[in-house]
Amino acid sequence: MHIVIMGCGRTGAALASEFESRGHSVAIIDRLGDAFRRLPAGFQGQRITGVGFDRDTLVSAGVEDAFAFAAVSSGDNSNILAARVVRETYGVENVVARISDPGRALVYDRLGIRTVAPVPWTSAQIVSHLLPGGTDAKFTDESAGVELRSFAYHEAWLGASVAAIESATGARVAYLQRFSDGVIPESSTVLQSGDGLHLVMAVGAKDRVTRVLSRRPEVRA
Repeated sequence: MHIVIMGCGRTGAALASEFESRGHSVAIIDRLGDAFRRLPAGFQGQRITGVGFDRDTLVSAGVEDAFAFAAVSSGDNSNILAARVVRETYGVENVVARISDPGRALVYDRLGIRTVAPVPWTSAQIVSHLLPGGTDAKFTDESAGVELRSFAYHEAWLGASVAAIESATGARVAYLQRFSDGVIPESSTVLQSGDGLHLVMAVGAKDRVTRVLSRRPEVRA
């Protein structure tokens, strides 16, 4: 698939590298040619110097054949304008814009433009790490009755296996966030210091899971 990215800051460069490593073709746009030095040395995708919401620039980047578009420049206005142009003019459905202002992000979400608001995400992560029993809802499907949440945990859970965590909580470990990477665990994977713990469970199970993880485990495996 072909993916177009606007903004070659740290986020854009990381996305470009990740998508290319998965076998997709990538074009990345930035107003400043120097920004492309953030890309890895072996990057094979297109580097387009220009304004990300300019139609000629977008066409040069292959937007007419794009499967997805990510607007992750440093400017909210530029990101949302580019996202709207790509979605409404070129019919690309998979569009995401990074919006720093969480209030504006909600507005654009309601208009059908998916947004990522880093400020509330970051603050929620800090709360979940600092407060005992802190949780952060990632995704809820009310019709299916399931949700994905991150959980803080008692330090005594360090070294416990995924199998032991699942047995004690009745939830599934969806993934661990280890440093900056997401880890899809096996049942034998053990929880390490600093790991972010993300569980899938039935809607309404949060309080029970929180109680279990905020105390010492009764059984270790």
